[in-house]
Amino acid sequence: MRSGADLIRARDESKLGIIYTFQGAEPLGEDVDRVPMYRELGVRVIQLTHNRRNLVGDGCMQSGNAGLSNFGHKVVERLNAEKMVVDLAHGSARTIVEGIAASSAPPLISHTGCRALADHPRNVDDATLRALAEKGGVAGIIFWPYLRVDTQPMAIDVIQHIEHAINVCGEDHVGIGTDAGVAPIDRTPEFETENRDWVAYAVDDGIFQRGRPADLYTFIPDLNNADRFDTLAGMLSRRGHSDARIAKVLGENFARVMTDVWG
Repeated sequence: MRSGADLIRARDESKLGIIYTFQGAEPLGEDVDRVPMYRELGVRVIQLTHNRRNLVGDGCMQSGNAGLSNFGHKVVERLNAEKMVVDLAHGSARTIVEGIAASSAPPLISHTGCRALADHPRNVDDATLRALAEKGGVAGIIFWPYLRVDTQPMAIDVIQHIEHAINVCGEDHVGIGTDAGVAPIDRTPEFETENRDWVAYAVDDGIFQRGRPADLYTFIPDLNNADRFDTLAGMLSRRGHSDARIAKVLGENFARVMTDVWG
C-alpha cells in the first residue's frame, strides 16, 4: 500500500493490503537520507522507537525519558517531507509529546492504551491524547495486557479504553491497533507452555510488571476469533455508539491519516 487510492482499491475489491513499516528507526542508522530510499522501496510508516533508547529518542521502557534527540527531530522533519507517517508508539512519554509537536503532519500512536485507566509506560495520558488530536492524529487501542495492570484484559477493557479515548480526544482520533496477528490463536498445550515461558521472560525484562498472572495473553481471549472486529462492533453498537463512529474506530480514522500524509 503506497497511497490513499491503494487503501480504497483494497477495500472496494475486498483484498488484503500490506503496509510496510519499521518498528524503530534503527534501519536509518545515522543517515536521514535513507528515508527517501526506504520510501522508494515501499515503506510508508516508520515508528521512531521501540522499548529502549535509540539514536532518535527514548522508548517507553527507558527510565531516563530523554525525549527526541536532535537527530530525532531531523528524522521527523524528513519523514514529513517524504510523505511518510510518523508513528510514536512505544515512545517514552516525552518522546511522544515532542514527536507530536515536531511533526507538521498528522502522526499516529499506532498501538497504545489510556494511562488514565492503566498506569503503564506503554500507555498515554489524556494531555497527550488531546495534543495528538490537535495535530489530526490517531491513537490505536492495543489488545495487549497493557490495558490492565492486574489481571488479563478482556473485550470490555478494550471497549473502556476506546470509550475513554473518544471522551478525551474525540471519535475522529481513535482507532484499533491490536499489535497481533489476524488468525485466532490455537491454544494448544504446547502454546500454553510456550506462552508462560514468554510471559516469565517479559516480566524479567520489565515488559510486564511483577505480580501479573503467569498465563497472560497478548491477545484478548474473548475476541480470539476470526470475526473479532464484527464482535467488537456489535459490543460498541449495543453500548449506543453509532455506525458512523464505529466505522471510524475500526479503520476510517487510520485511513484518513494515511491518505492525508501519503496523498
